[in-house]
Amino acid sequence: MTFYLVLILAGLAAGALNAVAGGGTFLSFPALVWTGVPPIMANATATLAALPGYLGSAWAFRADIRRARSLPVRLVLLVSALGGVLGAVLLLVTPSAVFSGVVPWLLAFATAAFALGPSITRRTTRTGRGAFGLPLAAVVLLAVTIYGGYFNGGVGILLLAAFGLIGLTDLREMNGLKNLVSCMLSAVSVTVYIAAGLIAWKQALVLGTASAIGGYIGAALSRRIHNVRALRAFIVLVGATMSLVFFLR
Repeated sequence: MTFYLVLILAGLAAGALNAVAGGGTFLSFPALVWTGVPPIMANATATLAALPGYLGSAWAFRADIRRARSLPVRLVLLVSALGGVLGAVLLLVTPSAVFSGVVPWLLAFATAAFALGPSITRRTTRTGRGAFGLPLAAVVLLAVTIYGGYFNGGVGILLLAAFGLIGLTDLREMNGLKNLVSCMLSAVSVTVYIAAGLIAWKQALVLGTASAIGGYIGAALSRRIHNVRALRAFIVLVGATMSLVFFLR
């Protein structure tokens, strides 16, 4: 009962956080590890559990994606798919002991990216217009999507920062492309994970269902949350705490 309760609560909270401000991985990944799932498998399962939320977000931003003119959508999809595959394959060839040692650093990096995300996005949006041509923009996007295929935590914030660095300034367009990229790279990487047998299906079913419900609740509550800064501070605190716990382990 405790096993399922932890996964349900973590899924509800992760889905709600992702809908409001992001950072759900800080709860879903540690919950899976706590229930006995090995870190690499927990990473893959957490990505699968988050995929329905990415699909819903991409669909919600479909109009903004269609209006995107700064980057060709086909190029974005192609690079995202390639990055997702490369990141997933990189995860497959990483020894479990090495990944366990890297996890605290990945969580700490994702927490820092989440904490600094708004200021980084504002700065890169303000100063990055026309900074990169299309080939270099594709390289930047590929680097972020490889990270996302390897470890999903904080990828949304990194994508927003990358789009600002590339030269995008329309936040609606940036959010639309961010959701599209997150959806594509997660779908591709999850396909690789499934083929490699890295999904803990029992946990994925419970966590994914709870995350979907939490995402719906979070979307409804988001209109009533006025102090987003305090919410972000709480998520950063959770991320920092989880990073410390994994460092101590």
